[in-house]
Amino acid sequence: MRLAVLYSGGKDSTLALMRAMELHEPVCLISVISENPHSYMYHTPNIDMTALQSRALGLPLVSVDTKGEKEYELEDLKRVARLAKEKYQIDGIVTGAVRSTYQASRVQRVCHSLDLWCFNPLWLKDQEELLKEVVRSGISAIISSVAAESLDESFLGKRIDDRMVARLVELSRSKGINPAGEGGEFESTVLDAPVFKKRIEILRAKSSFKGNSGLYHIENARLCEK
Repeated sequence: MRLAVLYSGGKDSTLALMRAMELHEPVCLISVISENPHSYMYHTPNIDMTALQSRALGLPLVSVDTKGEKEYELEDLKRVARLAKEKYQIDGIVTGAVRSTYQASRVQRVCHSLDLWCFNPLWLKDQEELLKEVVRSGISAIISSVAAESLDESFLGKRIDDRMVARLVELSRSKGINPAGEGGEFESTVLDAPVFKKRIEILRAKSSFKGNSGLYHIENARLCEK
């Protein structure tokens, strides 16, 4: 089937893309760029990086902006899905949803309205195992935001490798955080993966931290040969 990938640029949507490629044909990425950093539906840290990631993947990107207002932002998802269907003749949409019934049910509703299949290859998978699979699969991702008492500024910009996985798993057991960040504890940005034709190099970034939350904002980056 010809599929579009609802792509945030993070580890889960990249892993979902890789799983979809095993059986189907992803033909484009779709992204919703939210003005609201606290969007109910969409990943926002470094979302502008999806334009560079699409070039790294060699897949076209279809994107729309949204104000990020609850429920109204679904109309923007419907708009971008319709654009992808018209331009690339897609049969369905892939998501990286793991546990959020709120998000998954709404994407399914949009897909149903457009007669598209909704494919959630990570749905209800063990979250500790998913985090480990990200590393095993060769995805190179960094932590781009944190929002939990147990995660301080030192996590920002760090790679999600075996050492970080062990650290997050330990915190999940001792402090109760979700090891894969599914509860919003952290977000990620992917810089390379086996399906990337080129890797992303960060040229300039800055961290900001206040209270129990922080952001690692990539200000400039470029594509490099692998």
